[in-house]
Amino acid sequence: MQFIIRWLATAVAVGAAVWLVPGIAVLGTTESWIAVAGLALSLIDMSIKPLLQLLSLPITCLTFGIFYLVVNTAMLYLAAWLSNGMFNVGFYISSFGSAFFASIVISIVSAIMNSIVADN
Repeated sequence: MQFIIRWLATAVAVGAAVWLVPGIAVLGTTESWIAVAGLALSLIDMSIKPLLQLLSLPITCLTFGIFYLVVNTAMLYLAAWLSNGMFNVGFYISSFGSAFFASIVISIVSAIMNSIVADN
């Protein structure tokens, strides 16, 4: 159940990023692109992201946590590539700046959504 809640929160965050960030475009004609993109990002965040955070810990400490945003941006690129490659729906990222801003938006919206639906 926790994964489904996290998936929905991530899907809402990806939708907000696509809506707010001008360099992010939707690919595909189906209406399920947000679910596929949210699923891809959720699976990457749960599997690959902890390993990358551990490997980049020295750089993150030297930059006082700012490098963590670069890791989030890389995970967003990976999620876009995965959803476009496997399902032919998802989103397109035009530049690193757009992906960087979108990763900030996704982090903020995901934190808000997870705090709203979290079990106390």
